[in-house]
Amino acid sequence: MILSDKHIMEEIEKGSILIEPFRKECLGTNSYDVHLGRYLGTYRDRELDARSHNKIDIFEIPNEGYVLQPGTLYLGVTEEYTETHEHIPFLEGKSSTGRLGIDIHATAGKGDVGFCNTWTLEISVAQPVRIYAGMPIGQLIYFKVDGEIDTKYSTKKGAKYNKRTVKPVESMMWKNEF
Repeated sequence: MILSDKHIMEEIEKGSILIEPFRKECLGTNSYDVHLGRYLGTYRDRELDARSHNKIDIFEIPNEGYVLQPGTLYLGVTEEYTETHEHIPFLEGKSSTGRLGIDIHATAGKGDVGFCNTWTLEISVAQPVRIYAGMPIGQLIYFKVDGEIDTKYSTKKGAKYNKRTVKPVESMMWKNEF
């Protein structure tokens, strides 16, 4: 079941959901709008290797915006830091973002119970489009969990994306054994 605006507010007041900064006007009927942070990253190498640490170059989006190009994967980050202690957060694009041809995640739209951080965005575009820091980029939807949680993400041994950051984080696939 998806939480309504009223239930999201109740969970925020209870402390099971944290959104910083929180702006009441960003609360929708059953979601919360998140915004593009000021940093983007691109991989240094054109060819990536799942077993290697693929490094990224991070840069700040200028005030006049930045034009994203097709064929490049950009790593962005949400302006909002979130904590979700009892629910499953899903990050989806806004329809206005999608209508500009912007995809905000390749596969990683679901968070885990216990996820506490900003959200790294896997951004790609269908055609060149200028983007700006602070623009609405997506929406968080919260689902109720059926059953008890044994291990939250924030306490999971080997969790790779737990370090609080305001910058996008590259893939940590290379830390897996395969």
